Amino acid sequence: MILSINKGANKLSVQPVKLAVTLAAILAGVSVTACSDKPVAQHLPANSKVIALGDSLTYGYGASPNEAYPALLASMTGWRVLNAGVNGNTSADVLARTDTVVAQNPDLVLLGVGGNDVLRQISPVTTSANITATIGKFKAANIPVVLIAEPYFSSSILFGKASDNPIYKDIAKREKVSLYPKCWSEVISNDRLKSDQIHPNAAGYRYFAEGLYGYLQEEGWVR
Repeated sequence: MILSINKGANKLSVQPVKLAVTLAAILAGVSVTACSDKPVAQHLPANSKVIALGDSLTYGYGASPNEAYPALLASMTGWRVLNAGVNGNTSADVLARTDTVVAQNPDLVLLGVGGNDVLRQISPVTTSANITATIGKFKAANIPVVLIAEPYFSSSILFGKASDNPIYKDIAKREKVSLYPKCWSEVISNDRLKSDQIHPNAAGYRYFAEGLYGYLQEEGWVR
């Protein structure tokens, strides 16, 4: 909208042509501000196939299989959430398994990996490249991805507080995929939600599943 000054009346007035153009753009669904890179989520009905791909946090280490977050998320959403988490997997391991997941043609992939890379002191550049390549394979197959941030054991962990590895935010922005941040870091920062120093207990997995469910609702994946 363009404002002009009517000097005679000493008032601000709106140029009608510019106003009409702006309103037309709004009605047409065109943003008159900066464009957003945020991906548009598509509602997935009950019984949709969703694959949770990752490491021990996805597998549910420290709890029983029905207490892992994929099982809990399935009960909340009505989706068929397949648990493709493998204990100890690095980003390279997950990348090597990606073709098998693509072949299953899921409606959505929940991708969480990278914590073991940090523990094994793998270069963040390598981890980022592996996760990016994994996402690239899903994008090539038109399979949407929600990236899940995992903790980075920086100096803050000495004070009992984990924080997200910064690579996830960069990857999500660059690859234009949704990012669910902070929740694993919140779990690992709370002794009541952990089975050991780096894994949740049943309460921790439920905390994560409930948070992810809320995020997926906000994004439009589930109603």
